[in-house]
Amino acid sequence: MNQPNLFNQPNGITLSEFNSRIERTLNGDTQLFNQWVIAETSDLRLNRSGHCYTELIEKDARGETVAKMGAAIWAGNYSKLYNKFLKATGQVLATGMKVLVNVSVSYHRLYGMKVVINDIDPSYTMGDMERQRQEILNRLKAEGIIDMNKQLPFPQVPQRIAIISAEGAAGYGDFMNQLLGNPYGLQFYTCLFNAVMQGAQTVPTVLAALDRINAHQELFDCVVIIRGGGATSELNSFDNYDLAANVAQFPLPVIVGIGHERDVTVLDYVAGKRVKTPTAAAEWLILQGTNALAHLNELQDAVVTAVRDTVSQAREHLAYFTSMIPATARRIIDTNRIRLDNNAKNIPVAANGLIANQRTRLNHAVERIGDVIAVAMQRERQRLQALEDKATLLSPDNTLKRGYALVRKGDKCVTAADQVHSGDQITVQFAVGTTDATVN
Repeated sequence: MNQPNLFNQPNGITLSEFNSRIERTLNGDTQLFNQWVIAETSDLRLNRSGHCYTELIEKDARGETVAKMGAAIWAGNYSKLYNKFLKATGQVLATGMKVLVNVSVSYHRLYGMKVVINDIDPSYTMGDMERQRQEILNRLKAEGIIDMNKQLPFPQVPQRIAIISAEGAAGYGDFMNQLLGNPYGLQFYTCLFNAVMQGAQTVPTVLAALDRINAHQELFDCVVIIRGGGATSELNSFDNYDLAANVAQFPLPVIVGIGHERDVTVLDYVAGKRVKTPTAAAEWLILQGTNALAHLNELQDAVVTAVRDTVSQAREHLAYFTSMIPATARRIIDTNRIRLDNNAKNIPVAANGLIANQRTRLNHAVERIGDVIAVAMQRERQRLQALEDKATLLSPDNTLKRGYALVRKGDKCVTAADQVHSGDQITVQFAVGTTDATVN
């Protein structure tokens, strides 16, 4: 008997009953069994039991995913379909292939709905993702830019890292923890340029981040583009021509670590360095630093060895020269003693020759002195005679004899008319005699 509905609520059924109804409906609909469906594989993988799991996706003309369904190929059927596909196409069944598969819906009220792949038509060998990717790669090759970033040299120790990733993403966190927590004490300087790493905004935001880095490229050694794992269909944005062309021609080396090891995008083909995960990107950067440290240690060991060898050789030379000092000193002393004896023997001869030379020079000098003195005395006699004649000629007596007179006023000679005045008494001296006069 039903319980009374005290709150006017509708009567409900259990979840298991609801799921059973879905199960009866879906499993009983013949249109959901053995239907051929065109789709594209994404995130295809095998588990340890041999079951193959994938996502079947459908895209619109813009490349956006419009439908998605999880699917499985059970282990008992997988080997047959794998060999059939490989034999017909020459390729293994993998992610990114457009396929025509025969599917049936399987719904379990506990495990939910699953599409089971019963068969595959090998005529669909490549999906739109792979075909578009190949078209982009062919275009990059034709334009001659696909390997440009690969040709850029990495610094020996890239330490200034520009990172393009989503802030707060697990992949970014793994990268930073691995890089900054390295056990070697290597220092790295990082700058995050935030971008959307999934969906329609991936391409424009990553391109904007690259433009900002390019404007300050002198501050960085390289660029790291990282994103953690996820469904392969979530990585479609990295199969984009504009983004690939920008990375290929970027002026700094670019490291790409997107998804898992099995995931490959167009950026992996054009980047200077491709690694499998964000953590692997950090490990590669750390490896460059440890290689440089190892090289420095080798150089240090080489320097120490060279110094030790040089010191050892110097010690040997020093010991050799030290042992040679007594003999060398004796040889020098003996040589100089012989030279001293020879010089002592030569001193009398040299002295006698020097004395004779100086005596000859002295005799010559004495003779020259007598001649010089005679000439000088003759010249002085002539000069004295000339002075005597001049003094006689200019004497006062001779001057008075020529008709001049000497005027005195008292005891002073008068040399100018304004020295005397009317009535002054003066004395006039002539060559013979004197006379007194009064000035009128």
